[in-house]
Order: sequence, then structure tokens, then C-alpha cells
Amino acid sequence: MLTLKTSRLDATRRRFLRQASAVSASVGSAAAPFALNLATLGTSSAQTSSGGDYKAIVCLFLYGGNDASHMVLRTDDVSFNEYTRLRSVAPESIALKKPGTPIANTGMAASPDRLGGVRAIAPKFLATANNSADNNALTFALHPSMPEVANLFSQSRLAILANAGPLVVPLTRADYVANIKPRPKAIGSHNDQQSTWQALGPEGAKIGWGGRLGDLMAAGNSNTVFTSISVSGNAVFSAGDVVFQYQVGGNGATQIGGLSGNLFGSATAAATLKTIVTATNQHVFANEYGAIVKRSVDAQANFQTAFAASTAAAPTQYTQPSNNQMANNGLAQQLQTVARIIGARAGLGAKRQVFFVSMGGFDTHDNQNPNQADLLARISHALGYFDTALAGLAGGDMRSAVTLFTASDFGRTLTSNGDGTDHGWGAHHFVSGGAVNGGDIYGRFPQFIQNAADSNGNAYIPVTSVDTIGATVGRWFGASDSQLDTVFPNLRNFTRDLGFMKV
Repeated sequence: MLTLKTSRLDATRRRFLRQASAVSASVGSAAAPFALNLATLGTSSAQTSSGGDYKAIVCLFLYGGNDASHMVLRTDDVSFNEYTRLRSVAPESIALKKPGTPIANTGMAASPDRLGGVRAIAPKFLATANNSADNNALTFALHPSMPEVANLFSQSRLAILANAGPLVVPLTRADYVANIKPRPKAIGSHNDQQSTWQALGPEGAKIGWGGRLGDLMAAGNSNTVFTSISVSGNAVFSAGDVVFQYQVGGNGATQIGGLSGNLFGSATAAATLKTIVTATNQHVFANEYGAIVKRSVDAQANFQTAFAASTAAAPTQYTQPSNNQMANNGLAQQLQTVARIIGARAGLGAKRQVFFVSMGGFDTHDNQNPNQADLLARISHALGYFDTALAGLAGGDMRSAVTLFTASDFGRTLTSNGDGTDHGWGAHHFVSGGAVNGGDIYGRFPQFIQNAADSNGNAYIPVTSVDTIGATVGRWFGASDSQLDTVFPNLRNFTRDLGFMKV
């Protein structure tokens, strides 16, 4: 039976009370917090977490809509010839070159000529790779700026998810043209599709599927406040029904201002302010506010203690393809923070954690040659760094305990608009980690032709749903089939497990 669920009801009084009860149970008798990071860290000294039973999911969101047809390519003659024709448009061709094409010393920086040929990869085409029969007669390659990703793929620690995106039910091109089946709302809208990838509903959704998985696993953490952590600001992906996302930066958790050090030139003033805002009070709301602030202060202090004791090697700089200059990689620095938190898992009482990191700039309507070459180089460098950092954490190699996947608003058009591409729908993605059945392509990889079986006009129609990707990762994370059905409302309409995780 077809199951159609495209949104979740907004918070109700009953759900609010359930949240308050759940959070209070983990931290004491005080009620639930009303703001992000205003939650408690219990005073229990139990630190039972170990690498042996620890697992983490990392969502790497690429804001703007990544042109995944430039990131992973079919190189069979039919597809590559059409790719070249559709993307060799004046005033500036964005069509990458065939594998083996030498690097030229002429042309603009990061132009296809200056980048050289795409990087050929050799998928295993194992029986465990869903839809492998559709892919095994084909050849594939990565963007020239992605050597680290090519290495991870060849070492079987990274897999490619073909033509993925938000769906309500499976759609053929005929279904799409006839408009006879439901589809996600506002396809092509940045805000709506960012939300749909992260929360399975358009802009306005409050609960993300990362947070929902955190809800299911939080009871295994001795301190639930550190179950879901964003290193990239507020993200609906990280928000659960019970779990509140804890936001951190490169230096750890942010302290409430004015409660330590000098305030107006006086150390006494800071201490006095802290006493005032954390004090008990006869007024019920004032008393609860003080309790919330105190729990937040305690949580930040405990997080900082564990975080400061954890180290991860700093990422090296990467080479910018647009100018061949060395530069810092902000994405790699976010992943360094994630690695340090994973290294601090025992001090944080964590056995299951969900992380969110991101980078922007993928809305490449123009200047795509230099811009996307640089963006993909940063992704590749960061994933290579993260793999190395996890292998060298104190307490042992954590690569098999951590799974990272990419997500983005949508893919982009097959055709060039002159020096860039416009909004599409389906796109290819990466999933990496030691628990990944890597070195393979999962899902049917589309032919690069307009109005082919998996495309309509300029855009791919996704074949692999976000529900399937999330459920495959969620099952590895420890969620049961019945639990996954509550997290992913349309899962019954799709393949439940794509096979890219070692479970």
C-alpha cells in the first residue's frame, strides 16, 4: 500500500510536555530548556563510553546546490559526448576533459584545459551494490580536483550514491510529465529543498531526521545534551523531538558573556552577575530561568574540560585550483572540531552522536570553472584529512565508528547557461568511513542525456530517495526497522537499505 506523508505536525502542548519530561529525567528535576544550548550536563561521573560501542553520523551539507554532474561523471562515449556538447557553450566552456587528457599551460586558471582530464575510478560492481547491474557496463570518473576522494574510493572507504534526492514516491519520467504522482514541494527552491533534505519537509519544518535518530539513541548516552552537535550554526537536521542541538565552534562551546573575567572593568561584577542570573527565586519563571542558565553554564564548563583534553592534528593547507596558492580549508577545520569531540567521547558520556558541518558557495550560476574547482578541492582535502584524523585519535582508529555523508539542496541542470548551471533536482553524493562498503556506486547512475529515462528536460529525476539513504545509515547507527519508519515517513515506498553500510 502506498504511503504518503509529506509533513509532520507542529509542536503541540502534549509533545512539549513529553520533551520536558524526557530532558528533565536526564538532568534532574528541573524542566526542559527553552533555548539551544540551555541544557544541563549531569553531575554523574560515569564515563562508560568507549570506541568499541561508539558510533557517529556526520552530515556534510553543501549549501547552494552542488553540480554533482561535474563531481562524478559517466565517461562512456554516449554520455561523455553529450555532456561535452551540452556544456561547451559560449562564452566559456565548462565541459571537463576526458580521462588521460594532459594538463595544458594555456587558458584561464581552473579552466578544463588547465585542470586536465577527469580522474578515472574503477567501481567494484559487487552484488551488494544495489542496482549494480545497471552500472557495471559503464566507466566513471571524478572531478580533477578530487585526488583524496579518488584515494578513499580505491581504498574502499568511500562510496558514491547515484542520482539521489528528496522524493515522496518513486517517479519515472512518464509519471513526472503526466503529473500523476506526488512530489516534494517547491523543487528548485533553496530554502525548501535544504529543509526537505534535512527534515523531509519544506521550509518551516522543525525536526530533522538527524535529530530524530538522536532521539532514538540518546538514552545510551550518560549525558544526552551532547547527542546532537552542530559545528556550523543552527541546522534543522540536528533538531529532534527530545534532543536539542548543541552548537559549538572551533574553540568549543560558547560561554554566556559577562559571567567570567572582567565586566565593566571589574572581576567582582562578573561574579555578581553570575550569582544573580543563576540564583534561586520564589517566582516560578524567574527560578526556572536561573536553573536553565546554571545548567547551560555547567554544560559549557564540562564540555570545555573534555574538549580541551582531546586533540586532533591540525589540517594542512590545500592548493586552490583557481590560483595555485596554498590556503586554509574551513571545512577541514570544522571536521577537526568533530574529531576532537569524538576524541572526547568518554568525558562527554557519549556512545551515539550526530554531527552537522557545512560549506556554502555551490549556487554556481556563473564562474563555475574556478568556483566549483575550488569547492570540490576543499571537499576532497577535508575528507582526506578527516579520514587521517580519525585513524590517529587517542584511544585508537575510529574510522569504522564514524560515517560521513554529503547532502545538498539539489543538483544542477545538465546544460550550461554560458559559464555556469542552474537549479536541478537529483544529484550524486558521497558516503565515507570505515564501516562503508566503499569502492562502489549505489543506485542507478543516469545517462547524461536530456529527457532520458531518469531526466526531464534539464534535470535528473532522483532514483535514490533521501529516506533510503537515511534509513541505511540509521540502521547501522542502531535504529530498528519500526523506528526507522517513524523517522522516515515515506520509507515504505522505497528500498529500505541500499547496502552501502557494513551492518
